[in-house]
Amino acid sequence: MEVNKQLIKKILSRNVSEIFTAKELEAKLMSGKKLKIKFGIDPTGSYLTLGHMVVMRKLREFQEAGHEIYLLFGNFTAQIGDPTGKSETRKPLTREQVENNAQTYLEQAGKVLDLTTVKVVWNADWLAEFKFDDVLKLASQFTVAQMLERDMFKERMKKDQPIGLHEFLYPLMQGHDSVALHADVELGGNDQMFNMMTARTLQKAAGQIPQSVMTMKILVGTDGVKKMGKSEGNFIAVMDESREMFGKIMSIPDNLILEYYQMCTNFEEDEIKTIEKELKKGANPRDIKVKLAKTIVSIYHSSEAANQAAEEFSNIFSKGGIPDQIDVIKVNVSDQNLIELLVENKLVSSKGEAKRLVDGGGLKVDQNKITDYNYSLEMSQERLVQVGKRKFVKFKSV
Repeated sequence: MEVNKQLIKKILSRNVSEIFTAKELEAKLMSGKKLKIKFGIDPTGSYLTLGHMVVMRKLREFQEAGHEIYLLFGNFTAQIGDPTGKSETRKPLTREQVENNAQTYLEQAGKVLDLTTVKVVWNADWLAEFKFDDVLKLASQFTVAQMLERDMFKERMKKDQPIGLHEFLYPLMQGHDSVALHADVELGGNDQMFNMMTARTLQKAAGQIPQSVMTMKILVGTDGVKKMGKSEGNFIAVMDESREMFGKIMSIPDNLILEYYQMCTNFEEDEIKTIEKELKKGANPRDIKVKLAKTIVSIYHSSEAANQAAEEFSNIFSKGGIPDQIDVIKVNVSDQNLIELLVENKLVSSKGEAKRLVDGGGLKVDQNKITDYNYSLEMSQERLVQVGKRKFVKFKSV
């Protein structure tokens, strides 16, 4: 296989947090051997965020270098729950829930990856076949003390929170996935390092060459402080409508502009340095963000959708207007509590979010601010509701 030194340099550096070890992985890449690149996902939800896509973009680089991408869906492990990053045991899911989620994940991953060459595998194919003596053999490779080295377990012990015995088995199962695949490289977030290093031990025991491990940098959410995530409410979802995605990107703090260009676009390093120079010379950050937003929306939607979103954003925020096209939701009642209506139609994630919007003046009906949590929306006529800065919808009684 032809070796592209420039692409290898990019693989080893762009948006990478840590490699174990960089020298080892570079040697594998320079060998010209087609490598098996593993990325495992437990489909515990129905959507991916731009934070998830940082890893997908790295997989695309490996793909462009000619390596085999193995997208492993944890349809077995997701039924148990990885405690990674959690302060308490995660609730298990049914197999049907997991597999439905996996299908939506795959569709979203296809926005970046060439799915025609991606190998999709399911770890239930081997883990579900395990007998009890297989589990004992796997568990014998590690001590309880080693498992308790995980940061999240330490935190839970300090807080006197329970740790299920099955949670100790999770990293062993993820590690065995790499044995089953004979993985050469595994990618993941920083919080997956323990699990991925576990795989190296199990591969050695199985007589395999241990996989190299690469972790990716964490994308900060729209609040400019915390890791992008649903629970923080600071996320940009791959499935967001083009208008919503554009508006969210425009809302990021100015100090994240370069980071988002680096982690969410295909701009080359020299192009990003040029943008950095423009900002230092006094370029308007808003104009730079418009370019960023159009670029990202084009990746996940289309150039046409990006241009329309930019025009609409300008109309709403620069000219104080409302969108030309607004979704109409038909309901079977003539009046209903507004907050309940928003929750039922998934325009907000919870009543708490809706109440925060009311407190902040971000909930409007027919362009009038709502200040009462118990406001009842009377729908003898079509009513325009604004939820936050960017979301508009019309309610109509049928």
